[in-house]
Amino acid sequence: MNDGREIEVLIVEDDLRIAEIQRQYIENIEGFQTIGIAASHFEAKKFIEVFQPDLILLDVYFPDMSGIDLLKEIKQQDKQMGVIMITAARELEMVQEAITIGVFDYMIKPVVFDRFKQSLMGYQAFHQQLLDSKGSDLPLSQQQVDHLLRRDKNSIEKEKVAKETVQLPKGIDRLTLEKVLGVLGNTKERGLTAEVIAVEIGVSRTTARRYLEYLMFEEKIDADLSYGHVGRPERVYSVKK
Repeated sequence: MNDGREIEVLIVEDDLRIAEIQRQYIENIEGFQTIGIAASHFEAKKFIEVFQPDLILLDVYFPDMSGIDLLKEIKQQDKQMGVIMITAARELEMVQEAITIGVFDYMIKPVVFDRFKQSLMGYQAFHQQLLDSKGSDLPLSQQQVDHLLRRDKNSIEKEKVAKETVQLPKGIDRLTLEKVLGVLGNTKERGLTAEVIAVEIGVSRTTARRYLEYLMFEEKIDADLSYGHVGRPERVYSVKK
């Protein structure tokens, strides 16, 4: 069963530049259309009440609300719409709460297009499965339930492949990135400098520092200062424990 219409998406984001990027991303994914952009709690509630979107892309931080509170309202009102969090909030408690309440996905800013598309295509498949299930009076099989929960083996494997193929920023090569992490992970020292890492993997110190800064941004490694006997203190890097 296919109702033949596009999935209607509401963007709830108070940074209009980010909202516009998301809108442009949606335009490049077949089967979706943006019905509006809400920059506040009031606007979001009005859009939801009037348009009843299929999917909401929701940030956490707003001047007049928490996206988590809006998520609770949506679920408490039993509105049949999906929610994907797109936020800079990385705290474990925040992620756990969002998952417990019932988000379809949780993406951390800045989001690259490939990861964004992966999430929306996953929701599209889930949405279609719901439509197909509603078209039958028969009880669901375990396989159908597994599909809806996205726990079937094929879905897990697809998610794994998708994560491995997510586009990295310009100037960051996956193989080199893995080498940097490998050197840091295998060392018995308290930390390594960019110069030592550069020698280990055969790149310039500037290149090594670029990869280290990216890993710092992704919160995969820590940095500290090492004070020697002479000269300026050196920055040393280590894998997060």
